Amino acid sequence: MLGTRDTDAAKAFIKDLAGRLTHRVQLTTDGHKPYLEAVENAFGGEIDYAMLIKLYGESSPKSPERKYSPSKFVRAKSHKITGQPDAESVSTSYVERQNLTMRMSMRRFTRLTNGFSKKVENLAYAVALHFMYYNFGRIHKTLRVTPAMEAGIADHVWSLEEIAALVDAHGSN
Repeated sequence: MLGTRDTDAAKAFIKDLAGRLTHRVQLTTDGHKPYLEAVENAFGGEIDYAMLIKLYGESSPKSPERKYSPSKFVRAKSHKITGQPDAESVSTSYVERQNLTMRMSMRRFTRLTNGFSKKVENLAYAVALHFMYYNFGRIHKTLRVTPAMEAGIADHVWSLEEIAALVDAHGSN
């Protein structure tokens, strides 16, 4: 989903997520406050939900050459919000890795560059193409197949030609 980091976007995202699930799950979010209300609205108490809040700090003032460097990680605090989340499984690592993969794979998400999308529609197309290729056209080292094949929804690695043909088959709306 593309959107802002506000309450309405969080509600839409979590509502969509809840509608795709068929059984109780454990969910971990970062400390972004709009998720609290969004998760409560979408799941009620039918979820094991925790928040992982990462704390950052500076050991010394940043020099000019470190102006854009990230702050030093200090520690993480986890908070049980709803249900019985397994403390050992409270983590945002998977989504953070996915975000890094997306930033590294699409220039539009590279920080501090001029490779941004001028139209939100073009950004949406780029994200859709990235995830289509990531899930259907790229063999993952740990799986040794594509995620779609591992999930049983594809029986082969899709070629770029097959992915591009989807645009022709469904129009360019």
